[in-house]
Amino acid sequence: MMGKAQILRGRIVSNTMDIDDGLIAVDGGHITYAGPASGFRGDPDAGETSSAGVESGPAGRILLPGLVDLHCHGANGSDFSEGSVEGARSAARYLHSRGTTTLLASLVTAAPADLLRNLKALRQVEEEGLIAGSHLEGPFLSAGQCGAHDPALLLAPDTGLMGELFEAAGPSLASMTLAAELPGAPSLVDLLTAHGALPSLGHTAADHPAAAAFLERAAAGLAKAPNALMGRRPTVTHLFNAMPGLHHRSPGPVSACLSAARAGDAVVELIADGVHLAPETVKTVFELVGAENIALVTDSMAATGLRDGQYRLGALAVTVDGGVARVDDTGAIAGGTATLLEVVRAAVAAGVSLRNAVTSASAVPAAVLGRSSQAGDLRAGMRADVVVVDPDLNLAGVLRGGEWVAPPRQNRS
Repeated sequence: MMGKAQILRGRIVSNTMDIDDGLIAVDGGHITYAGPASGFRGDPDAGETSSAGVESGPAGRILLPGLVDLHCHGANGSDFSEGSVEGARSAARYLHSRGTTTLLASLVTAAPADLLRNLKALRQVEEEGLIAGSHLEGPFLSAGQCGAHDPALLLAPDTGLMGELFEAAGPSLASMTLAAELPGAPSLVDLLTAHGALPSLGHTAADHPAAAAFLERAAAGLAKAPNALMGRRPTVTHLFNAMPGLHHRSPGPVSACLSAARAGDAVVELIADGVHLAPETVKTVFELVGAENIALVTDSMAATGLRDGQYRLGALAVTVDGGVARVDDTGAIAGGTATLLEVVRAAVAAGVSLRNAVTSASAVPAAVLGRSSQAGDLRAGMRADVVVVDPDLNLAGVLRGGEWVAPPRQNRS
């Protein structure tokens, strides 16, 4: 379909509009018009397509921007930490087919040699345009808040190792999760921002002052980074998960993260899949800090899209039961099994408006990555990434770069 004119009509919901009778025109892989059908100057019946199971005609159709996931570890039986180029391609293509048209590939903590290998593999996949870059979740994390990371592989912050990681990944290394309280963390924040990579606070036991100082330093560094772009802010890796809870006499990192997000100085990730957070928690955070300061994420692992069973997350054995992944040895939650569209659906079920949920799953993470001109919204000139759903937010089709994405073969039944 690349290069062919296409027209989609239905309700458009994005960060910038909610239009009942909307129209999106696509040509050459880019959007040429997005807005009210009444404002379109061409033939609204020309180029109407039924590709990818999308029925002709606007009735009941909702058109969303391609979703953007800052934190996912794999899908369809493949783990980004395997170091397999083909496995990473398979996971990325599956996620594309489910509506996540832009994503960072996340790596769990591993031995340095394995991290270097994995980053090199993901660099190739990024150069092929299948992912937007890589996200290192570790190894500089709190041992007491390691979650589904192997505590034996955690390391103290090391600028020498960080330099090797950057050399292996090149410009594809987009983000790294750090524990703010570790000695040497400020130097790593400076190194990351100097390379234009996002520091993300997470897997941390930091108190409020340490967490606040981390986010302030990261924001200042990003503001003067070589590739400084509007919208790029430090993030908080899955707020509430793998950090002390908010206590009235010991607020810990949560209060600092909420304050920074409310001020627009940070973006907090929420895994709003109904497993990692209670629906009431999700709704409350949206009310407190606003959709424009939240990135919905999946933390998806290899079981995403597949049935319950035995899997791996990095070096750890994981059992998925009832869609919930847990480390065999400790029982810790080991990532998610929902797609980002399913997370959006769960957020809406929790009481978040569809427009706010879509904003936090598209425009906000796209801005964090510095990709607002191409991803995260529906505007003329942008890459034609469109997710088509029914009124219950069930997937009907995905357009990525102007091409309909066919679901790949599943690796396991």
